[in-house]
Amino acid sequence: MAEEFEFELVFALPEGEHEAFALSDAVFEAGFEDALVGTGQAGLIGVELEVEGDDAEVVILDTARALIKALPQGTILREVRPDLVRLADVAEKLEVKRQALQQRKMPLPVSGGLYRIDEMVAAVMEASKPQKGQRRPRMNIDAASKWFRAGMAARKVNAQLTMCEINPATIERSPRPEREEHYPS
Repeated sequence: MAEEFEFELVFALPEGEHEAFALSDAVFEAGFEDALVGTGQAGLIGVELEVEGDDAEVVILDTARALIKALPQGTILREVRPDLVRLADVAEKLEVKRQALQQRKMPLPVSGGLYRIDEMVAAVMEASKPQKGQRRPRMNIDAASKWFRAGMAARKVNAQLTMCEINPATIERSPRPEREEHYPS
């Protein structure tokens, strides 16, 4: 059964000037008319989407392939989100205040107030269970579900990009490079 996944693809653009409207048009012409396109950071374009499919990783990679073909030649996939998330982002998706999450047991941040999405999902699911003698938390898990479902796949794709297992220019799997281990003698 197909599910919807909510995620953001961040692409690095080739050097040079890029007109924001032309970039948005390229995204829309690639078939993503409902995408939210961000061009506020020079050299980058962010495309936030909700896409339906059976497997989050396949959906993310297929979407990235379609977009990279539509964007200027030399564009590369830089990052998939959500991967590392802020508490405020999670609270917004759950339609609660950040303080509501701070009052619950949350995972330790990884760096600078960023949390791994999979650890946050587990913590939120645990926090959403009613505790004896307390009222049921009012987190809207359904509102965040599309985003949560994409999280693990986003982390996996980012890891594959980092390990050069996915070519960021073609979004195709790369042959595993031979690794030379260098240890001090």
